[in-house]
Amino acid sequence: MNQIEPGVQYNYVYDEDEYMIQEEEWDRDLLLDPAWEKQQRKTFTAWCNSHLRKAGTQIENIEEDFRNGLKLMLLLEVISGERLPKPDRGKMRFHKIANVNKALDYIASKGVKLVSIGAEEIVDGNVKMTLGMIWTIILRFAIQDISVEETSAKEGLLLWCQRKTAPYRNVNIQNFHTSWKDGLGLCALIHRHRPDLIDYSKLNKDDPIGNINLAMEIAEKHLDIPKMLDAEDIVNTPKPDERAIMTYVSCFYHAFAGAEQVLAVNQENERLMEEYERLASELLEWIRRTIPWLENRTPEKTMQAMQKKLEDFRDYRRKHKPPKVQEKCQLEINFNTLQTKLRISNRPAFMPSEGKMVSDIAGAWQRLEQAEKGYEEWLLNEIRRLERLEHLAEKFRQKASTHETWAYGKEQILLQKDYESASLTEVRALLRKHEAFESDLAAHQDRVEQIAAIAQELNELDYHDAVNVNDRCQKICDQWDRLGTLTQKRREALERMEKLLETIDQLHLEFAKRAAPFNNWMEGAMEDLQDMFIVHSIEEIQSLITAHEQFKATLPEADGERQSIMAIQNEVEKVIQSYNIRISSSNPYSTVTMDELRTKWDKVKQLVPIRDQSLQEELARQHANERLRRQFAAQANAIGPWIQNKMEEIARSSIQITGALEDQMNQLKQYEHNIINYKNNIDKLEGDHQLIQEALVFDNKHTNYTMEHIRVGWELLLTTIARTINEVETQILTRDAKGITQEQMNEFRASFNHFDRRKNGLMDHEDFRACLISMGYDLGEAEFARIMTLVDPNGQGTVTFQSFIDFMTRETADTDTAEQVIASFRILASDKPYILAEELRRELPPDQAQYCIKRMPAYSGPGSVPGALDYAAFSSALYGESDL
Repeated sequence: MNQIEPGVQYNYVYDEDEYMIQEEEWDRDLLLDPAWEKQQRKTFTAWCNSHLRKAGTQIENIEEDFRNGLKLMLLLEVISGERLPKPDRGKMRFHKIANVNKALDYIASKGVKLVSIGAEEIVDGNVKMTLGMIWTIILRFAIQDISVEETSAKEGLLLWCQRKTAPYRNVNIQNFHTSWKDGLGLCALIHRHRPDLIDYSKLNKDDPIGNINLAMEIAEKHLDIPKMLDAEDIVNTPKPDERAIMTYVSCFYHAFAGAEQVLAVNQENERLMEEYERLASELLEWIRRTIPWLENRTPEKTMQAMQKKLEDFRDYRRKHKPPKVQEKCQLEINFNTLQTKLRISNRPAFMPSEGKMVSDIAGAWQRLEQAEKGYEEWLLNEIRRLERLEHLAEKFRQKASTHETWAYGKEQILLQKDYESASLTEVRALLRKHEAFESDLAAHQDRVEQIAAIAQELNELDYHDAVNVNDRCQKICDQWDRLGTLTQKRREALERMEKLLETIDQLHLEFAKRAAPFNNWMEGAMEDLQDMFIVHSIEEIQSLITAHEQFKATLPEADGERQSIMAIQNEVEKVIQSYNIRISSSNPYSTVTMDELRTKWDKVKQLVPIRDQSLQEELARQHANERLRRQFAAQANAIGPWIQNKMEEIARSSIQITGALEDQMNQLKQYEHNIINYKNNIDKLEGDHQLIQEALVFDNKHTNYTMEHIRVGWELLLTTIARTINEVETQILTRDAKGITQEQMNEFRASFNHFDRRKNGLMDHEDFRACLISMGYDLGEAEFARIMTLVDPNGQGTVTFQSFIDFMTRETADTDTAEQVIASFRILASDKPYILAEELRRELPPDQAQYCIKRMPAYSGPGSVPGALDYAAFSSALYGESDL
């Protein structure tokens, strides 16, 4: 019996709807039969162990061994090749649930929807859920990626089985349950790929158990596919479990599909080899064409042409080379990838054609970059050379243009004879001008030399327009020689004319030298004689008078100088007349004329007596001002100390400890009387101060007192005596009202003065605290704060003596309280909480009764009657304890 009949075509056609209906009927029957559970247990356990053994472990009971999630996570790591999160090592239930959830989360991350499968069911050992979960894993990692002729997963696996078993007699694979019951399908798959392992012709269709066992034993021994099913379970079950059959058959697919993949890998490797050869050839050809272009060093004559070459090179760097760099990189990547694939598939390494090795390409690329680097350096050097030439040429043009502009018209100026009719001054001016021209000419000597040097350098550097440069340079040099000759001739002519006019010029110069200082002296003298002066003392006016007398003593000498200057001018006129010289007698060196000198001298003589008179008048005024100063100072020096003494006496009186307050009051009244009687002296001083102000006297060296000082001191004295009298009066009232003895008042004053560290009649908070502690007060912060609100209600930070007295009297004297007053009123009201106006008029004097009726508020409490008055609120208001 032949296992394969050549030339026979097998076409299996079935109605898909009918098949699906049939499968649903089988599923309903199987739900009533626990055989599916037994088959899935065995198959899924064997499938899991086939992977777990790679990690050195296995499972025995599928629903128990996966409960803690550890082997489940290990199984997923083995079949996926990926690391899962670190598992929890605890043995508590929540540790197991956490591990199972990590496994389920990983399965879900692969795009698998887990319907009705939860971690709690797996941890609880739910068989159905556990098998469903393992089936989901098998589908995702063993079946889903199967792809045959644009079909995948279950359909792809079924199509692969049909294609592989189609040539075999008695094999008709239509599903994954009944089509495998006779065992011939499994044997056909093995024989199709490994005919050396099984003799298909000896198989008997009527021995399904033998066929299945044979196939499973061969698969386990030679194909490393573990036995996952029992032959009896498959044969004796009306419809074997589809999931178990699919799981087992998928192992055959993965075992035999490797050969097909090898062919695909070989084809891909050959494609990569051909691609490498093509890319290498193209890249090497491009390098071969590019290197000669980069090695071309033919220079251009113009900057524009070299810039064009530089732009071409930049285009090469920006546009042409980057793609080739990418190609070279991709070529190396492809080569490395190809070699890796060959090594992984245990194939010999790829050897490219001669000259196309990666090292050959790298060498060619290195030569390209070397040529590129040399080309770039050459371009930059050439551009720098042309820039240098252009710079030199431009520099030559600029310097030549500057020189030609300067030299324009100079020859005509040097040929003039303007000195023949000039005066000595004009001749000397022309000579100085000529000297300046000679200096300018000498300064331009360097520029001419630079022009010649630049022209020479341009010739040496082979400048393309050197002919025009040489012609222009020669013209400049010839003109330069002519200018030198003409300059020398003009200097000689000017020097001859200068000697002829030198005598007259010396006289003019002498006049100018002497007339100018004398003229300045007269102008200064006129300014000083007419100068306004402001003085504030006799010494200052005396100094001005002395200076004026010294000036008058210099007038005879000045008159002699004036006569000498006039004599020089007369000598000039005499020389001009004697030698008949055709020049003007005006002095070219001076603008001062004889008429000006005469006019200014007369003006000086007129101003001297006028100055004498003004100085004497000012001297008299300063004597009068000095009298006013002394008069004011005499009074101020007496009044100032008197005010100070009175201030000190009042201060001593206010802090003295002994004596009755009435005696102190009498003394202060006497001080006040004396101060008021002293007012006439202040008024007189005010009158003297007004006279000084009207005389515009602003300083007085005879006294340190100003009127403002006196006014302030006087006002302070009046304020101090009034305040001191008021304080004593207040102390007397306090003493009488509180029944304080004079000895107690003196003790209070002594204590206050002792702790008044600044002796200014005030104690700060710390001084006051120390005073209270010295008197035996036990002060906490809250108590001290309460006391401070009494003695310093405005929060000024100081305690006055009056505030101190008030506090001490409250602390030491017996005083009425609001409660005492309320008790008195309650007696008058016959223990009622209110009082009537008639009761007040009956019990109190009329004025006091009317006072109370006017100020007592109406009573609104319990038992109120018309006209009732609230004596309790009235009494509290008297002592500041209510809002009344």
